[in-house]
Amino acid sequence: MNLSLGFSPCPNDTFIFDALVNKKIDTEGIDFEPVLEDVETLNQWALQGKLDITKLSFPAFFQSLEKYALLNAGSALGKGVGPLLISKSDVGNQKPDVESLSIALPGINTTANLLFSFAYPKALNKKFMIFSAIEEAVLNGDNELGVIIHENRFTYQQKGLHKVLDLGEYWEQKMNVPIPLGGIAIKRAIDRPMSVKVNTLIRKSLEYAFARYPAITDYVKQHSQTMSEEVMRQHIDLYVNNYSLDLGPGGKNAIAALQKVYQEQQAAAKTTLSSGQLFLS
Repeated sequence: MNLSLGFSPCPNDTFIFDALVNKKIDTEGIDFEPVLEDVETLNQWALQGKLDITKLSFPAFFQSLEKYALLNAGSALGKGVGPLLISKSDVGNQKPDVESLSIALPGINTTANLLFSFAYPKALNKKFMIFSAIEEAVLNGDNELGVIIHENRFTYQQKGLHKVLDLGEYWEQKMNVPIPLGGIAIKRAIDRPMSVKVNTLIRKSLEYAFARYPAITDYVKQHSQTMSEEVMRQHIDLYVNNYSLDLGPGGKNAIAALQKVYQEQQAAAKTTLSSGQLFLS
């Protein structure tokens, strides 16, 4: 059986899926066809139901509940893993008037956008772009502020940028749960036994990677060409953890809390909500 599998080229995803897509583990008769794309592209495709299995941001998942169910393995959740709001100038202890400034964000359907709106619900001057372009947009003055994710968390200071607010830290303080960033969802049209098998294989793929860590495989390196191995490991250490092996009650509770915030934001915007169960039942 062939199943399309979408994930990002970032080290946390390639680390998780390397053994699966390259058959370093027994995939039990399933051929996974990897499709590597930026997360907002995957979000848009999820809304269309394009791939069988896909990494996606949780706001995109909340809009796709009729099409997809969340697997227990492969997600990115944790503490201290949230996006950062950054600026070109050092604001120190002063709080900028964020609501009056222009903000670059990595995609309308990203968790970064949701967490920014959670912290600054009245800030509407947003410009959405691919995450890797945000630092430059702030540096060259196209936008006064930016919300950064992925490896940019580890490099923004080297470029002379400054943190205004850790949006993940703000979420943790207000909600007292981990930060749900992205999950792995499977089409509901795929039968339950196959979905359970896929979940088990993703977990085995990650266990395989963990057993050999801190070694960085060629597969991870080839998709992270601009990063040093040190930054790759920082990326993996930050975003891949026990929640990636299994969401567990704590992870599911955090996702449900994020969904409630998402629903409140959509209700305020008078947007029709998608319906369906969150998790693979």
